[in-house]
Amino acid sequence: METRDFRAALTRRRFLEGASLSLGSLALSSLLSGSARSQGVPHFAPKAKRVIYLHMAGAPSNLDLFDPKPKLVELDRQPVPDSFTKGERFAFIKGTPKLLGSPFQFARQGRSGAQVSELLPHFARIVDRVAIVRSMRTKEFNHAPAQMFAHTGHARIGRPSFGSWVSYGLGRIHDDLPAFVVLTSGQFQPDGGAALWSNGFLPGEHQGVRFRPGNEGVPFLANPEGVSRELRRRELDALGALQRGRMGACGDPELEARIAQYELAYRMQTSVPDLLELAQESPETLARYGAQPGERSFANHCLLARRMLERGVRFVQLYHWGWDSHGTGEGDDLLHSLRRRCEETDRASAALVEDLAERGLLDDTLVIWGGEFGRTPMNEERNGSQFLGRDHHPHCFTIWLAGGGIRPGITYGATDELGYFIAENPVEVHDLHATLLHLLGLDHERFTYRSEGRDFRLTDVAGRVVTPLLA
Repeated sequence: METRDFRAALTRRRFLEGASLSLGSLALSSLLSGSARSQGVPHFAPKAKRVIYLHMAGAPSNLDLFDPKPKLVELDRQPVPDSFTKGERFAFIKGTPKLLGSPFQFARQGRSGAQVSELLPHFARIVDRVAIVRSMRTKEFNHAPAQMFAHTGHARIGRPSFGSWVSYGLGRIHDDLPAFVVLTSGQFQPDGGAALWSNGFLPGEHQGVRFRPGNEGVPFLANPEGVSRELRRRELDALGALQRGRMGACGDPELEARIAQYELAYRMQTSVPDLLELAQESPETLARYGAQPGERSFANHCLLARRMLERGVRFVQLYHWGWDSHGTGEGDDLLHSLRRRCEETDRASAALVEDLAERGLLDDTLVIWGGEFGRTPMNEERNGSQFLGRDHHPHCFTIWLAGGGIRPGITYGATDELGYFIAENPVEVHDLHATLLHLLGLDHERFTYRSEGRDFRLTDVAGRVVTPLLA
């Protein structure tokens, strides 16, 4: 077959695959050599249909929030043993650092007796609904590559994000909204930038759509002045006809994705403004989340995430920047900055889980909360700073999971008495991805996409399903 004919055939197959999703009745099992999973068809019955991923950009301190260490408090300000730091690389620590016990109190909460920091009084209410994983670890110790690894399974730019994989594998639930939406809050954007919600080598329609503050929500979504909705419809019809003609001539599959994005944007002109109108919520609901209509805040975004799930968004990604607690000043220390980040997020995170449960959505919605790595058990003390802070630490960190087939009320994994290394049940980033895909009905080893002559998957060549986390 000539190259042009082959590309045209590929385009027709992708067109049919997209049609199968919208009709809900037909599905192709693969593309090319059979390695790429069709949209909308899980491998087996899923426990979860939707995902909300709450990423705390900058890496919250597990030792001050979820993983208390009495021995670390006992040895506070003593030099760390050389056996821990020999051959280690740190982002900023120099010389022989001193151990730093947490300045915060912990208490057992709920029937499960999970130990929770005083900084998380609202999370304490939901501990029996979540699984706390204390034994996460990563291969990266700087923010941008660690965030990319957490969200794409690879530390370099170019791979599809977790949300894009889910969009590709399961498709949209509602035709008037994207499958994958991104919301960011905090003073800055996450270090990994738009690469964290990129479609990579997947078709462009699976890229995360970032919603922004304001009535429009998505930049350039509204029609320009003087362009009516009827005129826009005629323009899109003409543009679609031209691009389909071009697609038949050159066989470029991305033209199909572009047409689909134009059509989705047209439908979003009516669906998005109503979605973003938080004033429709009751005063009690707004107070429950700590939300204020019109603000760009984590609280508003948690409430928006719930509204998006109700309207059929498949995957909602929230990033909240500011958890990089180095202790160089009041703006990034434990006593002030960490407390402020918890105040900004704790109420809304707990309210989201409770609200989903009350509305019957938690059973088939996965909620993930966590950062890209942990913090050191030692005080960073950069340039002699008197503020308390911790450097980047890849060897262990904590996340929590809820809903969607997760076993509630458990604490999984453990770290050593100083919180330096994992002592029990390590969970790699690829293991987490394999487990989440499993709950969504996707076998991480079979869920692949062929690009550049080989099959790629979110979990690369690793990953295992962590069965003790499953209900």
